[in-house]
Formats: sequence, structure tokens, C-alpha cells
Amino acid sequence: MPEKTRLLTPGPTPLPECVRLALTRDMLHHRKSEFMAIMRRAQESLRLLFGTAGPVLPLSCSGTGAMEAAVYNLFQPGEKVLVAEAGKFGQRWGQIAAARKLEVVTLSAPWGKAVTARDVEEKLKGDPAIAGILLQHSETSTGVLHPVREVADICRRLDTLAVVDGISAVGICPCPMDEWGIDCLLTGSQKGLMLPPGLALLALSPRAWKKAEISPPDCFYFNLVKERDSLAGKGQTNFTSPVNLIVGLDESLAFLLKDGLEAVYRKQWALTMLARAGVSAMGLNLFARENFAWGITSVLLPEGLDGARVLRCAAEKFGVLMAGGQDHLKGRMVRIGHMGHVDWADVAAGLFALNQGIKEAGGFCGARDYLEQALAAWRAALAVSPGEALPVTHS
Repeated sequence: MPEKTRLLTPGPTPLPECVRLALTRDMLHHRKSEFMAIMRRAQESLRLLFGTAGPVLPLSCSGTGAMEAAVYNLFQPGEKVLVAEAGKFGQRWGQIAAARKLEVVTLSAPWGKAVTARDVEEKLKGDPAIAGILLQHSETSTGVLHPVREVADICRRLDTLAVVDGISAVGICPCPMDEWGIDCLLTGSQKGLMLPPGLALLALSPRAWKKAEISPPDCFYFNLVKERDSLAGKGQTNFTSPVNLIVGLDESLAFLLKDGLEAVYRKQWALTMLARAGVSAMGLNLFARENFAWGITSVLLPEGLDGARVLRCAAEKFGVLMAGGQDHLKGRMVRIGHMGHVDWADVAAGLFALNQGIKEAGGFCGARDYLEQALAAWRAALAVSPGEALPVTHS
């Protein structure tokens, strides 16, 4: 049995020691001054992380709960929305919108591809009744990055709300909410924020707040206006807070932001280059060839190979936990997560475990120096600023 386990899934992600220790603190009362001070301090860091001057609401739920809260607070039954569907979680936007009884217009792209800003603009111009677009920044099921900046710019010009799932993007790649004009940005705790699952975070633009104020959500729990007012007035959540998760959030934000956002993004870009170079050097096919996400690398396995066996070998013999594909890609894909508290040695170990798992399953991996090629790409990427890197992913 391996002595160490490395968690390289696209969430949950490993926890820094300081976060684990913060999570073990004795219980605080969520209506008392000590906890309210932690909430206010966390707000300052969250505004920096989200790139917004507005409040960032903590919600006691998974990221999917935040997606539902966004839809129920921003749109009324019968309104029309455009859903960008290019993977499992794009489909989830459509399912939530249908549950809200919205009229759903779907803009589809093949799995492994991103929607284009041009197609979004054509859809919105062709149907002025569309009130908003729902899309992922990073589609976790495929490892694709959608052109959120360009889409948000189009939405501003056409008076359409841009609602963005940043669950596997916030704290991983740039998505400054106010600068880009995103109307709703949300994330979950268990990815770039290096926390256990169970906490979601959501922010709205001024025009989205105006819409929320006149759009009763028709549900008791996910009332964003009440959450905003409670946070502003008392430094509290509207209902019982997930106290230890928010204490851990305060610590994780301090850890994440200690060297600034530029350092966070530079690290994540370099790890992405490391993973992609190693996979390519092994002669494997990257599923997302363009418009690729920063925190996850999706790898197509050789035809006829048993993906479950590859993952089992990596876990049991080398202590590396990775994820498989979803839906029609189950057994055909490996997804390597390299977000959050992960370093170059973890990703290198993941590449080695993948290589050995493929060999054990009867496949063939190419160049013997794949780790050397991967590390060379990592070193080169560290010299690239995130501002230069991001447009490359939207080519």
C-alpha cells in the first residue's frame, strides 16, 4: 500500500494544514460578536477574490444549491433563458431552469468544445425576450473553459443577465466579476477554496440585485435579498451558519491570498501546462484541445482500455485518486484535478500513476521522458503572467 494519498480529483481538493486546524476549533455561536467579526473579515477577502465591490453571500449548500438560488431569485416562471450546454453541468443549468418553469433556449456545443461568443450574440440578438444566459466558466465534466469575458460584454450591450457557474474557476483562473461585467458569479467551497464541501458563495451585480428585488424567489430558504440584508446589517447569515466552514473559509482565504491573486493564477496556469505537456508526451489525447480549463485536465484513454482499471491501479498501487468521465465518457476518460492545495510534485505523481495504470490495463504510453517534458513546460509557464495566458485559452 502507498504511504501517502494524493487527491487529484476535480473536487474535493486537499486541505492545507492551517485550514484543517481551523476546522477543529471549538464551536462559536453564529449570532455572537466573535463570529460576526470573522464573517466581516472573510467578506473583505471574498470581494478581492471575486473582484467585486458588492457582498459575497455564503450559503449553506453545495454549488448546485447556489445555481438554484441564482435561477430562483433572478427569473420568474415563464421568462426565457439561454443555457450554454457543453457538458454535464451545462445540462444541470437546463434542469434547474426547467424546474423553475422557465422557457429554456439551448445553445449546444460538442463535449470537449466551448460555446463561442459569436453564437451567443446571434442567439440573443435573434430573440430579445431572452432575459439571461446560464453558463459555466469551467465545465468540470470536460475540462473546457467558456469565453465568459466576451459573453458578459455581449450581455451588457444587450441588457441580458450573465449568470456564471464558477465552481471550478473561482480561485483557479481569472474571473474578475465587476471588471468583466458578470451579473452573477457563484462557487463552492471544495475546489479552489480548499475546504470541505457544504458551503457555496454567490455575488450579484447592481443590475442583478435590482432584478432580485422585484423577483420573489417563491421559496423560503434561498432568499438572496434577505441574505444580503442580514449580512449587511448584522454580519450574519439569514439562517443558521455553517460555523466551522466559515471559520475555515477565513483561514483558507488568508492562505490563498497571502501572495496575491497574481501568484494564485500563475501557479494554477503552470500546473495546467505541466499536466497537459505530460499527457501529450505520453502520446495520449487531450479531450479539450482548445479553450481548456486551468484546474482540470481531461484525458481520452486509448480505445478499448478499461478506464476503471486504470483509476483503480493509480489509487491502489500509487495512492493517486483521479476521476473518470461522466455519462457517455464513463470508462473512456481520466480527469486529473490540479486545483487548490496541489503542487508540481502532486501532478508529477499523478502523471506517473496514470502512465502505470494505462500500462497495467494493457495500453501503451509513448515517450519515456514525459516527466522531464512536463516539468520543462511547468518551468516555462511560471514565467508567463496570467493576463497573457488567459486569452490563449480562448483561441
